Amino acid sequence: MKHERILTVAILVALMSTARGSTVSAQDKNTVKVPGGLSFAEFKGYESWEFIALSKNEHLVAAILGNKAMIDAYKAGIPGNGKPFPDGAKMAKIHWVPKQSSTAPIPTTIPGELHDVDFMVKDAKRFPEGGWGYAAFKYDAAKGTFTPQTATDAPPQGNDAKCGLGCHTIVKKQDYVFTEYGKR
Repeated sequence: MKHERILTVAILVALMSTARGSTVSAQDKNTVKVPGGLSFAEFKGYESWEFIALSKNEHLVAAILGNKAMIDAYKAGIPGNGKPFPDGAKMAKIHWVPKQSSTAPIPTTIPGELHDVDFMVKDAKRFPEGGWGYAAFKYDAAKGTFTPQTATDAPPQGNDAKCGLGCHTIVKKQDYVFTEYGKR
């Protein structure tokens, strides 16, 4: 009887340790990094940055957020005034698969499943070609994890912080930024 109790206690301890271990082993997104590029940790707190704009294409809806330096630059008229964004300006673009609201009284598209999160940071010393560093991280809802996007993703991403430069070159006159700050 005593051996059964000890075995039961040992099994319970092992199960509790396993359960705690699985909670602790959940991905810390701030440890994810593009090989040779930017990391999630460089954008810690992006979830509470100010709203810049929204975007929508045929597949995704997105909220574009900016840190204080980015918002202050937009409010100062950048890039429309011909000046570049300051070093330290950061943007985050959160993409979701769109879905229709089940509660809104009129047909309304809302964010559904998280798809990916993209980042930009202005640092002319670190990124002398264009002045911006880029990163894109896809989200796996089944696993609850982020991984760097690759050349097989849409749009294709390279394994360094210059991965977005090719696309953003077409807006060089806007300091490589597509997003416009809407009137408020």
